[in-house]
Amino acid sequence: MGLARRELLLLVILTLLWGFNWPVMKIGVRDFAPLSFRTLCMVGGVAMLFVMARVQGDSLKVRREHWPELVWLALTNMIIWYVLSIYGVKLLSSGRAAILGYTMPVWTALIGWLVYRDRLDLRMGAGVLAAVAAIALLLGEELTRLAGRPTGTLCMLSAAFVWAIGTQMMRRRKLPGSVLVLTFWMMVMSLVVCSLVAWLLERDQWVRPPNLMEWGAILYNAVLVFGVSQLLWFRLATLLPPVASSLSVMLIPVVGLFSGMLLLGEVPSWQDYAALICVLVAMATVLLPAGAPARASSDAEPQHNDAVRRHER
Repeated sequence: MGLARRELLLLVILTLLWGFNWPVMKIGVRDFAPLSFRTLCMVGGVAMLFVMARVQGDSLKVRREHWPELVWLALTNMIIWYVLSIYGVKLLSSGRAAILGYTMPVWTALIGWLVYRDRLDLRMGAGVLAAVAAIALLLGEELTRLAGRPTGTLCMLSAAFVWAIGTQMMRRRKLPGSVLVLTFWMMVMSLVVCSLVAWLLERDQWVRPPNLMEWGAILYNAVLVFGVSQLLWFRLATLLPPVASSLSVMLIPVVGLFSGMLLLGEVPSWQDYAALICVLVAMATVLLPAGAPARASSDAEPQHNDAVRRHER
């Protein structure tokens, strides 16, 4: 389950960009219509992905028979998450919204076990339990407050559950093509849906353009979140098993929580520090190498050599 150095670097970048985005989103939607904010972010993200695809010379064509799978991937990985999570951020504090959103690894593990018959060994089971402990610690302090805001809580938990389904589907996809092209079309579909929902629900709030702080949040999301982080996530979700890729980003809500304290003035409690330890344990189950025995490596070498010879023939 250990990560190569390059994947570890991508994970660190993803963690920081997504983690800091929770208070950034809170700043963006505090006094602005949430889904309208999300739509403006995606306009910039789609434009950036289009330019990146053209620069790399990638064809944006998708064969007709692959569109049904692409639609399902977009629905579970982006559309439902984008709509529900931005309303969750609007209704909850940024740190608590991040915590609820990243219950996703627990749902991923359960879906994989129940639906896809994935095996949860002791190592992964310990990671899931550590993640659950972190979530319980951070939510325990807020139970009274969250009980008074059922809509925000329901939005974030529902978004996390659907994202977990999308993570499993992304790992098992049969759809050919580069991650960049797939991300572009999923983002386009998300932009269309979010634009329609924003027009239906928020057009009466379109009374002013974004202010300077809101434009900064929009730019951060368009370039660093939709243009960079989404590609990094799909790469990791493709390379790693679903539970591993999910647990590997459990540090993101911790970054979101503490960056929210820095940017928004929140004060950490003992539960926050205890949850950080639990999250680091969950991370260790993914990032630390398992240490395969030497015999396993020697047994695998002839098989590898045979495979190479067959390929050469």
